[in-house]
Amino acid sequence: MKIIWLGHSSFRIEIGDQVLLVDPWLTGNPMFPQDRRGEAIAGAMHILVSHGHGDHSADTVGLARELGIPAVGIYDLMNWWETSENISVVGFNKGGTVALGDVNVTLVRAEHSSSLEGVNGPIYAGSEAGFMIEHGGRTIYFSGDTDVMADMAFFEDLHHPEVGILSAGGHFTMDMTRAAYAAAKFFNFKTVIPCHYRTFPLLEQSAEKLQAALPGVDVIEPEVLQPITL
Repeated sequence: MKIIWLGHSSFRIEIGDQVLLVDPWLTGNPMFPQDRRGEAIAGAMHILVSHGHGDHSADTVGLARELGIPAVGIYDLMNWWETSENISVVGFNKGGTVALGDVNVTLVRAEHSSSLEGVNGPIYAGSEAGFMIEHGGRTIYFSGDTDVMADMAFFEDLHHPEVGILSAGGHFTMDMTRAAYAAAKFFNFKTVIPCHYRTFPLLEQSAEKLQAALPGVDVIEPEVLQPITL
């Protein structure tokens, strides 16, 4: 599998027979080089969206139309986009699993909020979520925006994720200390990749605390558009 950071919480994941874009925020993302957009989206087959906030979903509708591919996520948000934007979607709910080619994606709980920007204020966008992405007995846990949750204990029991892509920037999500606690307390990760950090001064700028707290885990600080092959 290849995991390619696109900045903030946006990823390109090549796994099994799938090329997945996860929480694509490319336009206006200060970490993403706009002249490499074509490279980032080439061959994408599905768009996974964890929740409605613009720094996770802003490019979803445009990419779904441009590439002719479905958006995948919580039923309420997918239904809204299907009816209002006329894009193809795969809507499901927490605990549900969908097969995207030979890759199984399970929607799991997160602890955050979810809305779209509306003319008169926020618009309900269903519930925030994370993903378990599995192929050939190997699983990636994409946490989405979340705090530590006791539910993570049964995430490990049910899914045994090898890789954790964890929100860890603080202020809006777990910080590095809380992400390290979650990883050590609930999971047996081989690899941890932090995200939702470095984008703005408000967020944490380094994963040193995460690395120091997880000595037996390969904590990889991603670089934009540099593939991590696992």
